[in-house]
Formats: sequence, C-alpha cells, structure tokens
Amino acid sequence: MRSNRLLALAAAGALSLTACSGGGDSVDTGGGGGGDNVLVAAVSAQPDQFDPHVTNAYASFQVLENVYDTLVVPNGEDLTMEPSLATEWTTSEDDLEWRFTLREGVTFHDGSEFDSADVVYSYNRIIDEELSNSYRFATVESVEADGPQTVVIRVTQPTPNLPALIGSFKGMAIVPEGAADDLDLTTEAVGTGPFKLDSSSASSTVLTANEDYWGQAPSIDGVEFRYITEPAAALTALQQGEVQWTDNIPPQQVDALEGDDAVELATTPSVDYWYMSMNFARPPFENPQVRKAIATAIDRDAVTQAARFDAAQPNQTAIPEDSFFHTDYAPYEADVDAARALIEQSGVATPIRMGLMVTDEYPETVTAAQVIASQLEPIGIEVEVQTTDFATWLDRQSQGDFDAFMLGWLGNVDPFDFYHAQHITGGASNYQKYSNPQVDDLLTRASTETEQEARKGLYDEATRLIVDDVSYLYLYNPDVVQAWAPGLTGYEIRADKAINFEAVELP
Repeated sequence: MRSNRLLALAAAGALSLTACSGGGDSVDTGGGGGGDNVLVAAVSAQPDQFDPHVTNAYASFQVLENVYDTLVVPNGEDLTMEPSLATEWTTSEDDLEWRFTLREGVTFHDGSEFDSADVVYSYNRIIDEELSNSYRFATVESVEADGPQTVVIRVTQPTPNLPALIGSFKGMAIVPEGAADDLDLTTEAVGTGPFKLDSSSASSTVLTANEDYWGQAPSIDGVEFRYITEPAAALTALQQGEVQWTDNIPPQQVDALEGDDAVELATTPSVDYWYMSMNFARPPFENPQVRKAIATAIDRDAVTQAARFDAAQPNQTAIPEDSFFHTDYAPYEADVDAARALIEQSGVATPIRMGLMVTDEYPETVTAAQVIASQLEPIGIEVEVQTTDFATWLDRQSQGDFDAFMLGWLGNVDPFDFYHAQHITGGASNYQKYSNPQVDDLLTRASTETEQEARKGLYDEATRLIVDDVSYLYLYNPDVVQAWAPGLTGYEIRADKAINFEAVELP
C-alpha cells in the first residue's frame, strides 16, 4: 500500500502501501457501468485521484493498471522486466547510458500518437516537479529524445535496476506531452492502456474497452470497480453473481472457500509487507528504547493470525523469505518482561499514550491494531486505535499528524522498492522522519551496485540497522488472495498484486 502503493507497497510501498491503498473524494466524468459483457470487480476502497505521477494509493493503481502503460512491465511469473511501450533497450559499455526503442503504431485514448516526446515529458514532469516518485530518478542526469522512436536516459552512476525503477508500477506511467496543462489529471486519464476511464463516483469507477489498444484488444466491453469495504459483503456479492471478481476476501474463510463451487479461489505469496511505524518527531517515540520496547512486546504471530489467519507469514524484515534479497534477521522475541525493562531504561514515565492510526477501508489494519493495543497495555502503553477513512489517513500521514500508523507497502519488485524511499533521510515516503547516516550510505551504495551478491550484502546491512532502530516495525508478508466467478478466464493472479483485466473473458 504504498502505505503507498503502501498499499505499499508493502506499500510495495510500495505498497507503493507508503502504504498504498485508496480513498478520497469522488469524481464524476460521466458515463455509467453495468452491461452483460462488463466485468464487475469488488474492491475495498475508492481511488483518491487518477494522476499516476502523484497518487500513492493502491486503490487508484488498481484502476490505473488497466488505463496506462509504462516503457517496460513486470512479467507476471517472476516479475522480471519485459517490453511494453518500449520494445527493447540497451546500455552503454560504462553503464551510464540507456537507450529505449519505442513501440510504433501506439495511440493514446484521445487519438494522439505516442512517441518519444511523451516519455521525455512524463519523466521530466516527475523529476522537475519533484513528484512522489522523483526519488526513482535519483541517478538520472537527463532524459532526451533521439528521434521519435528512441529515448536516451543518462545516469550519473551505474543504475542496474533502472528498468524496475521505471516499470514496476503505474506510478511511472507515460502520459501525453502537455497532459498536466491540458487536463485535470486528478479526475481525467488519457493513457495507452487496454481500457479508458469513463466515470468515477462515490460508489464505483467505470472503464470502457480501448478498441484501438496496441496489444490484444479486450474481449469485454469494460470494467466496473465497485467499492465494497466489508469483506463479507464483497464475498457474498461474488457468490450471488452480483460481481465477478474480488480481492476483498475474509481471511478466516479462505480455507472453506477451497471447496466452494460458487467461486474460483486463487492464492500466491506476495511481495507485499505490512508494518507499523512511529513518529520520530513526536516524543516519546524519538526515544530508541521506547521503540525497541514496543517491538519486543508485540507478538507478530498473534497479530498475523488475527489479521490474516493462515494467509500470511510473520516477518521482522520487509522482503519475503523466498526472495534472493531476503535478510534472515529476527532480533525481537515477544517478551513482556524484557519490554518493561526497556521502558525503564528509556527514562520515560508510564503510562505512555499512543494513537495508532488505521483505516477501515483496510479492515485488517483495524484488527491488527486492536491486538497490538492489548499487547502493549501490560508494558504501560495505552493505545488509542484511531480509525479513519483512507483519505484522512493519507492526509494525516503526509502532515506528520500521528503518533504511529499501520498499513502496508504493496507490489514491491526490487529491494530498492522495499527500503529506499521509506528509510533514507528525507525520502519521499519517510513520513516517520527516520535518519541514520549509515543507512543512508548503505542504501545509496546499494542503489548503484551492479554485482548481485554485493548488492544483497549492502541491503542486508541496511536492513539490520533499520530493524534495530525500529524505523518500521515489520509484522508480516501476506499472501495475495483473490476470487472470481467460475468460467471467467484470462485473469492471472500476481505476486505484485497488479490487477490487469485486458485478457479476461466472462463466462
């Protein structure tokens, strides 16, 4: 969800779960939903806006995944980058110049032709306006066109993960040249993707098929994203045929649904992570002993079981254990006595009052927070679970108006996505105001290291420091759990939680 894609991205985010998820004011651009050949998808939250370069909300990216394209895109099987708007790319011998050859015959939804000027405009908009993903261009010196079908990106240092930086999610989408001047991108969207934005309201967002799509044109007429916050209600709607797809499944019912002929259930390990973070700018949470006491008091197994039942794996770091970049580091064991001793060492008088900000548009955060509150009470910390709508959650996070919050980073691909913007000093998603010069150095070097083992070693060191400092208090890596109507074909569940309906056929 990226608390930003947090829900990233895990956030992933990232997330970007910051936490990446959705919420916010509704917009209405006309049109409507429904129809025999329209896929109705139940999702838990509404988009906060539709500007791909600005939003960090996963609910927005659920929609934008189907509307916009990036130069490259993660493969659905192993998340390696493959062609999209770029058909091929090469690097110079010194690894300081990347050349992307663009796909020909691509048009935007408004009929205008896609070319290199659109890529240059999109990337320079992110860089020049210092938008939410500008950190992804930290090593980029210039983005230039070399004719209408070639884009040249020059970097100041080798950047081996550049394809992942520009292609891992639709926050790096290509918009038409001048789009921010000609359109209100918060409520309008003109992409090159398989579907066009038709309308959005307080209850749903409607897309229509792009008949001129450069890839395989959709076989369905459109998609209606219907907002159903309560998981039980979303599942009931699926079982009764009111919707044909949902990712809002009650975790306690996953096992039972395995034998339910009324739904087709799919699960896969994700690249997301869910976490809690405390505000370093607000006493007493700047005190490392207080943060470590909280990390020691929390029983991650119990939190994970309450929030996700068996559809998640507790973890004290961000990256799941089946990844090459996973760090096997778990220094905290739930121990109330040890946690009390850390509180005493901190010199902070109890009771300590902590507001824990969560959102009911992601109900597992509310459940997890209630468990965390009960676990912290015995060490003298009184937790007020502050449940808000997600638009308010995002606003308070960006303003630093919190003691602590919980959410996730979703859809992370490269280790850079898991750690960089969240923990480097002044990072775009470092809302907790964490700063450690050693971590800054390690993350900076890791972002330009070309040798895989050496890069992992740098991230391992940075991860241990981040966990020791409790910049994020990592809780668990969830599984992706989705369900759809029997007979629906062409949909692929993905570890990065990208939801793409272009190949779907309805029963």
